[in-house]
Amino acid sequence: MTDTASRAIAILGGTGPAGIGLALRWARAGESILLGSRDAKRAEESAAKIKEKAGRGANVSGKENSEACAAADLLVLTVPFEGQAALLKQLKPAIRSGSVLIDATVALAAAVGGRASRTLGVWQGSAAQQAAELVPKGVSVAAAFHNLSAELLNGDEALDCDVIVCSDDANASQLTRALAAKIPGVRAIDGGKLENARTLEQITALLIGLNIRHKGHAGIRITGLPAKAYE
Repeated sequence: MTDTASRAIAILGGTGPAGIGLALRWARAGESILLGSRDAKRAEESAAKIKEKAGRGANVSGKENSEACAAADLLVLTVPFEGQAALLKQLKPAIRSGSVLIDATVALAAAVGGRASRTLGVWQGSAAQQAAELVPKGVSVAAAFHNLSAELLNGDEALDCDVIVCSDDANASQLTRALAAKIPGVRAIDGGKLENARTLEQITALLIGLNIRHKGHAGIRITGLPAKAYE
């Protein structure tokens, strides 16, 4: 599987719980992290906290979103659905051709005052497909990391969860699965084309409903696949 160690990872909108959790896990795995935010100072403060938690030698810095975006070609978007389109339009001039954008957005009904355990209808089919329409030509989009608990990511224990990756680009899928596999306890699975992201996003809403009902941190595990499916 493709190695990511030589590439910085820019986590855009990365100062929320999901972005910080992913940054922490990848920093512990030796990745170079650029934590992006609308507010550079907030990004720097969050990066300092992650470095302190990740341990000596962690390579994490904070930047304004566009600066983080311009400094890397491996991008991870961790923003609420209501901010996704506006941020991508703002960042479009800074996104390098040939970049990979990993989108973890879920179109939750909570974005318009509805229930977090339901998804909104997105004209393109899913939030990830909307992202693919908004990025510059030559940028590959993968959908992933929707179903990892942000609270557990910010902890120290291994996660009991699989990450399903959907993309129309084989290289983007490989890169994303390589990153997922760096999180202890996580297995990464090729979920097929980007259009399958609509199902991933609906699963996220289901998991939120389960967590509300049972007061837990539900994830998903896929059973019955051969070992090579997780390679």
